[in-house]
Amino acid sequence: QVQLVESGGGSVQPGGSLRLSCAASGSFFGLNVMGWYRQPPGEERELVATITRDGSRNYADSVKGRFTISRDNAKNTADLHMNSLKPEDTAIYYCTSRATFYSPHFWGRGTQVTVSS
Repeated sequence: QVQLVESGGGSVQPGGSLRLSCAASGSFFGLNVMGWYRQPPGEERELVATITRDGSRNYADSVKGRFTISRDNAKNTADLHMNSLKPEDTAIYYCTSRATFYSPHFWGRGTQVTVSS
């Protein structure tokens, strides 16, 4: 089992920046792949970014060049640095982890990000 706790959400104006953090505990192997998903209002949950234990990263096209995912394996944390935020980035952001890309996800409870002028 893995427990994930997100922090760092909030409200920001378009063009602004936010950093989301995820603190993880539990199974070592359950943290091999960590990532962030988001669910905009009235829409399906979608991938934002993933990072493996060895640092391989993957991003959704909509956030490439604006968002950066990082992790600290010693501290079991994963951060999402979000720059040049747009109103369409408004969503609940969820931290996730799993043993492999084919394994079930563990999920955090989510943190709200609102981008509005």
